[in-house]
Amino acid sequence: MTELLLAGDLVLDEPDAAYWLGGIAPALRRADLAIAHLEVPHTGRGKEMVGDVPAPGAPPGNLPAIADAGIAMLSLAGNHMSDCGPDGIADTIAGLDGLGIAHAGAGPNLAAARQPAIAERAGRRIALLSYNCVGPEFGWAGDDAAGSAYLRIDTADGSTITPIAPLARVSEEALEMLAADVAAVRPLANLVLVALHKGIVHVPARLASYERPLAHAAIDAGADAVIGHHAHIVRGIEFHGGRPIFHGLGNGCVVTDALSPGQDHPARAAWAQRRKQLFGFEPDPAYTLAPFHPEAVNAFIGRLLWHPDGRLQAGIVPVHVEAPGRPVLADGARARAIADYLEQITRAAGLPPIRIDGDFMVGPAG
Repeated sequence: MTELLLAGDLVLDEPDAAYWLGGIAPALRRADLAIAHLEVPHTGRGKEMVGDVPAPGAPPGNLPAIADAGIAMLSLAGNHMSDCGPDGIADTIAGLDGLGIAHAGAGPNLAAARQPAIAERAGRRIALLSYNCVGPEFGWAGDDAAGSAYLRIDTADGSTITPIAPLARVSEEALEMLAADVAAVRPLANLVLVALHKGIVHVPARLASYERPLAHAAIDAGADAVIGHHAHIVRGIEFHGGRPIFHGLGNGCVVTDALSPGQDHPARAAWAQRRKQLFGFEPDPAYTLAPFHPEAVNAFIGRLLWHPDGRLQAGIVPVHVEAPGRPVLADGARARAIADYLEQITRAAGLPPIRIDGDFMVGPAG
């Protein structure tokens, strides 16, 4: 049996990245393959892009801590990967290649960004495809332009695609691209995972109207599991055709002062205030490096048990986020409370109810 662990967004702006990852690293290192999403470029170069609230480049010197924590594969397609321009993407990819970390979802052009990351474990191959579904459009790769792989989601009002636009419907273009990419990778791998940077940030439970149709389309195209991230708070889990969909893995490890009030970057300072108004929450002041919705302290790492006969089981590793933003493995009553929270938000999102047993394996309820 092969164990895969799936962590959410990584933002490692602070010194001593090994410390911030150290609370979850023991679980990640025990897995046969640990996968996460790298939210920001790791670079000291590049021009700040205008069009979204720009994230600063994280220190390139923090990348080795990701490998040391046991993470061997990363999705890169997200709304901040292009924030430092082509140089930021190039530096990030060079750093990951130097560490032997497989990656998918960003590159010097769209063809490269759509290529899968592939790893082999116990003689079987695992492939990961990665897509940005929320924009901003300037961060998408083109035929001759660096950026992220993407799946176009049409807006309800025809407006430009950005993370706070009214994203409503999966475009035909997206369905065709997704089907083509899964079909291309299927002969190359025994297990195909699709990572989607999707959803509504900073609100509990709620799924946008396009999320379930898109995740189902990935499974219908031949993917074995779907991994969601972007919302900075966990989402529910469902099964489609017997295959698991993690609608939102939340924060894997996010420690940054780019979202904190009182900083000297006008756009980021304004966003720190505006998002509280848009999404109706006040961060706990103790969480200076992770000022997210108070319920975001309920976190988890997704778990897949891949049996020799091809059977796939889903589970979670409960995680609690300690102030000022460090994730730690949860146990006892706290771990059970996180599992109960996940069952509750799954129901609140209108998904079929799930049950998480004493070993934190997930299955349909009833």
